[in-house]
Amino acid sequence: MFTNTLYFDIPSTTKTEELWSKISVEYNSNAVGYYDLPIDGEKLLLDIGVWGAGLRNIRNVVIVGVGGSSLGAKAVYSMLFYEKKADAPKLYFLENIDPLGIKKTLQSIKLDESLFLIVSKSGTTLDTISIAKIIMVHFNIFPGDKAFGKYFAVITDNGSVLNKFANEYGLKSFFIPKNVGGRFSVLSAAGIVPLTLGGIDTVKLLEGAAACRNDFFECKLDTLIKKSLAYTVKVGQNINVLFSYSDIFRDFNAWFVQLWAESLGKKKGGERIGLTPVGLIGAIDQHSFLQLIMDGPKDKSVTFIRIENLTEDIIVPDISLKYIEKNNLKKGITAAELLNEQAIATMKSVINEGIITDEIVLSKADAYHAGYLIYYFELLTSLCGLLLEINTYNQPGVETGKKILLSKIGK
Repeated sequence: MFTNTLYFDIPSTTKTEELWSKISVEYNSNAVGYYDLPIDGEKLLLDIGVWGAGLRNIRNVVIVGVGGSSLGAKAVYSMLFYEKKADAPKLYFLENIDPLGIKKTLQSIKLDESLFLIVSKSGTTLDTISIAKIIMVHFNIFPGDKAFGKYFAVITDNGSVLNKFANEYGLKSFFIPKNVGGRFSVLSAAGIVPLTLGGIDTVKLLEGAAACRNDFFECKLDTLIKKSLAYTVKVGQNINVLFSYSDIFRDFNAWFVQLWAESLGKKKGGERIGLTPVGLIGAIDQHSFLQLIMDGPKDKSVTFIRIENLTEDIIVPDISLKYIEKNNLKKGITAAELLNEQAIATMKSVINEGIITDEIVLSKADAYHAGYLIYYFELLTSLCGLLLEINTYNQPGVETGKKILLSKIGK
């Protein structure tokens, strides 16, 4: 079960009906493709199954991609690592042109046991293509070699230059729909292909996302409407904190930060528009960032995420240590119970400060709930973009730096 409780009130506003109307128009326009990914996945899963059945025995799948081409899959994989099939290949993510990280990964795997997925929607992402070249040289396997197609596959736009490269050298291509942007692509081939190979139940992942889609568009659950209004109507409260209670959410937080920042930071005429994302891990960040939330400027909202039933748990030993007896707990308390109680206590303290707060509780960390959570935050992003009256799906601010870089180091 997925529950979302809001601990704030939204004043009556005509924007509510306007927002329902706007999101319905966008949903029905077919201009934004991520809305339908949860119900369009059957054909993709069949394609993966047929292709995967013909693969040699592999132990490692290396995803070569940056930003939206890797963060979504990495977020889900980290969240569901304890749920994956035990005999499935291990997923590695090469997402930064950092020689230390690249060398560490490549030195830890063998070519004959590995498959490399080059993921780039445009097919021209500089870091991704550069890392792919490094892999080719490291393992001495190049385009034109007889075995090249055994080790590489691509995920890209149909007709992109990377797709043309794949066709030239006999590589399998999976396609991201043209109306799906990279940071909204985790439920497309960009996420579903590597996650399926990595032993994640992607059928349930898509089912969870479809349930969120149905709850919002068919059942008209208005929690997301209220949250987006709170985030965009309240003047001066433009920092959105995601306080996630479990280490399995660390990569999910990174995905959220990219989704939120790249979608909602835009120029509108001469005005700079934006909502700033912050990802925290509980209970660790109770000892750092929480102080700023509690006593600093009231320019933040906070969403707490916790899991009711963690797959793995440990009983906190009923041992009394001399001089520090005040830390003794009730007999039988588990680490998961302690973590959840810390989340609840911290949330109550934040609510008492009059800060916009809500809580998301997952009954368990499984593929269904991961899919629901992914779609939930994508919807929330779209709603906020509509209220801010910006283009949620472009990223003009990052293109300038790319042009400057290529002018300096390109041939």
